[in-house]
This record gives sequence, C-alpha cells and structure tokens, in this order.
Amino acid sequence: MSVTLEGDGRLAGGLVLPTRKAESAAQPIGIAPLPSRLIYPLAADAGGDVEPAVAVGDEVLGDQPLMRAREGRPLLAHAASSGTVTAIEPRPVAGGEALCIVIEVDGRDERLACTPPDIERLRDHGALTDTLAAAGLAGLGGAGFATGTKLAEARRRGLRALLINAAECEPYLSCDDRLLRERAPAVVAGTLAMLALTDCPAGVFVLEADKSEALAALEAAIAQCAQATALSIVTVPTVYPSGGERQLITLVTGEQVPATGYPPDIGYLCHNVGTTAALAAFLETGRPLTRRIVTVTGGGITRPRNLEVRLGTPLADLVAACGGYRDGVARLIVGGAMTGRAVATDEIPVTRGTHGVIAATAAELGDRGTPAPCIRCGECAEACPAGLAPQLLHAQTLRQDPGGFEGLGLFACIECGCCDLVCPSHLPLTEQFRVAKREVWLAEMERERARLAEARHAARERRLVRRLAEREAALERRRQAARDPAVSSAAIAEILRRARGGNDDVGGGA
Repeated sequence: MSVTLEGDGRLAGGLVLPTRKAESAAQPIGIAPLPSRLIYPLAADAGGDVEPAVAVGDEVLGDQPLMRAREGRPLLAHAASSGTVTAIEPRPVAGGEALCIVIEVDGRDERLACTPPDIERLRDHGALTDTLAAAGLAGLGGAGFATGTKLAEARRRGLRALLINAAECEPYLSCDDRLLRERAPAVVAGTLAMLALTDCPAGVFVLEADKSEALAALEAAIAQCAQATALSIVTVPTVYPSGGERQLITLVTGEQVPATGYPPDIGYLCHNVGTTAALAAFLETGRPLTRRIVTVTGGGITRPRNLEVRLGTPLADLVAACGGYRDGVARLIVGGAMTGRAVATDEIPVTRGTHGVIAATAAELGDRGTPAPCIRCGECAEACPAGLAPQLLHAQTLRQDPGGFEGLGLFACIECGCCDLVCPSHLPLTEQFRVAKREVWLAEMERERARLAEARHAARERRLVRRLAEREAALERRRQAARDPAVSSAAIAEILRRARGGNDDVGGGA
C-alpha cells in the first residue's frame, strides 16, 4: 500500500450500546416475495430534479426508467418489476409526504434487456457521473449520495486511499454484516472497480471488531483476488458511531476532515459495502439499482432477518415476509435505532436509503422521561463524537435566533443521538439541532432571496438612469439641430421628401 494508516483506533466521544443484532444476523439473507404494488417517490435527488417519465395507464417493464431529468444530473429510479401505472399522487414517505408513482404489479416480472456499460467510457468524468446516475446508483449506507458524482470528483482531486465502510455501528442493523458473510467476492469486485475508476492506489475495508464471520469471509475473498496487494482490512472498536464517515477516517488514519470540507480534501473517500456490491452488479449486467438488502427486526417482529427487497416495496410486505407483527409494537422506525425516523404507517415504500425497519416495543424504547431544564452537566459534550458542546447549541436554540450559531459548529453535528441518550434532563437535543439547521438554511435562503432582489432592484435603477441619460442626450442633439439653420433646413427637407413618398420630383411641374 502507498498509504500509511496511523489512527490509534480510539473514538473521541461515542457510546458503547447494546448491539441487538444477533437475531437478525443469525439468519441468511432471504428474498422478499414479489409485492402486489410498488411505490416510487418523486423528489429532488442528489444532483438535480426529476419528473415522471410515465403516465397513469402505462404498462412498464422491470428496469424501465420511471423518471427523467428535469434539471441537473439526478439519480433516476426504475421499475423493480412489470405492471401498470395506476396512480401518480401524493403518498406518505419517511419524513413526510411526496408525489409518488404507483405500479400495480402484474406478476409476470418481465424485464428490459440490458447490456453492461463500456468501462473505458466511464473513464470520462461526465460519462461516469451521468451513467451511474441514470442507473440509480447511490450510497446504500443511508446518506444516499450519488455514487458517480463521488467517484468522479474524487478522481479529479486524487486519492490516497478508498475506505470501504463495513463498521455498521447502528444497533439492530446487520445488512452489511450478512452481505459480507454471503457475498464478499461481489464487495471485493466492486471495490476494485472503484479503485480503477478513481485511480486510487489502495482500498481499506473497515469493520467493527465484533464481526468475526464477516472478517473471515472478506479475508478469503481477498486471498482469491489477483489484486490483493491493493487491499487491506482494519478493525475498529465496537463503539457507536464508529461508522460515521468523519469518525471512521479519524479512527483509521488519525487525520481529521475539515469542518467545512469533505474527505477527498485530505485524500480519502468512503463508500458503504452495499454500494460496492451494487456497482459490481451494474458493471457485470448493466441493470440499474432496483433492489437492496434491508434488516427487518425489533421486538415487534416475529422472525427478524435480512431480506433482499425490491425498491418501492411497502414496509408492510417486509413485515409479512418476516412472519408479521408480534403484540406490543410501540413504534415503527425506518433506518437505524439511533438515526432513523419514526413513521405512522407501514405503507411507506423502501427506497435506496432504507437499510433497516425496526418494529420496537415499549420495553425497547424505554421511558425517556419528561424534559427538564438543562443543568449544564457536560455529559452531552463528553459523548459527542464531533467534539461539540451540545449544551451551548441547546441554549442557542432557546433564543430562537438562527444567526446566533456562528462558531458553535451546528452543521458539524452528525445527528447521531448520543447527546439525547446521556442527557439527564431528557432533552430531545438531536431533534432540536435538526430543526435549528432547517431554520438556519431557511434564514440563509431568505437572505439570498433578499440579496438577489436588491441586486435586481439596483440593476433596474442603473438601467433607468442610463435610459434617462440616453434620452436627455438625444433631446440635446435635437435642440442643437434646431439651433443650427443649415441642419434645420436639411432636416425639414428630409421630412418633406419622406412625406412625398421619397420622390423629389412630385409637384415640380414641367
């Protein structure tokens, strides 16, 4: 390897949490049955915006694009099976509501013919970005950034190492663990493809120390690889949130990503193991991303396990495939236990970012207690993996002043939830910080709108002044002409000539 890894393996802040992964991780990946309907949200996505490429009543095939770019280079979504578009209407999604394309599945599961992409063509920056966005390839670790954009930008900047994130530090989630145990060769193949596409010399797989079976499978896959010298494995402590991108880089390399920067700024790029496997499948078959592995678990699930699921499948179908609900479900969570979102219905569809579905019981959730005033104990600051002072951020949220967060690092908060867990006053700190970020964004947008409006007004004033000056100059020229007898006579003669139709002989007589 051409990169020196000097991390000390210790995470600043963080928490040691019950993993609650054993039950789902013990079962092999199952294939979720074909659902009766598929639901695809239309929303602004990484790189641009989209509009429907189908209409109600259209028959579609599997792998057919359902959306087209309206602007930019958005990630597209594709039908995961054949059927008929029955609606394009608002539907509930994780985090709210969105316009969705609804497909009634016909059961035939017919698919378009696809061909693998030209690897050499992907050496071009624009082609790499466009091709992978058109195939819907995005990070499957939860953040959902466009894979092609990340790879193309990293190649432009130059990399020292590609870090493949298999830490999976969130409690309950085990989809990455099972993927490595069962499909490590695909993960290795996708990693090698990323190395080639970014001209990166080294790939480093990062696993938490408790994933011994995944580690063994990965070691075996690397041993069978002709380019094994470019690959290595690093284990990190089983501490939450060791799998956070910035935390992972610091753990492995000892370096810190600048607060306002990105990993490629210091020569590193992170990708999730699921993303590498998806890239390998696309390069081999040319088929777009229409499936992912989802952990379905929690005390309210009869048989917790990991399922390979078609994107667009309602959560209810996943729960049914795992034996249905047990009694006592208190909350349904999409995502991880720490960073996921509680949802009110299981009609919400699986998307690229859905790596977990947790049906939690009241006992698992625990009693958060009634929020009380902050006592400035500092527990939150000790637990914060981003090195922030959440108590100061909390105090600023109470002032309701979006402009007062300067210097407090609000946008360095990774919303991991550690501060919530340790707060003796039971304050919902993470949600407060999410709301504060939105308020700061909205205030900044308002300032930008005001700045643009002011600029437009100033430009209009300049145009009016310029036109007035031009008008005054023209009037002054006419005044000068009127005061000049020779010019005045010539001007009058020209007016008379035009009035006669341009014929100077009219009215002359013989």
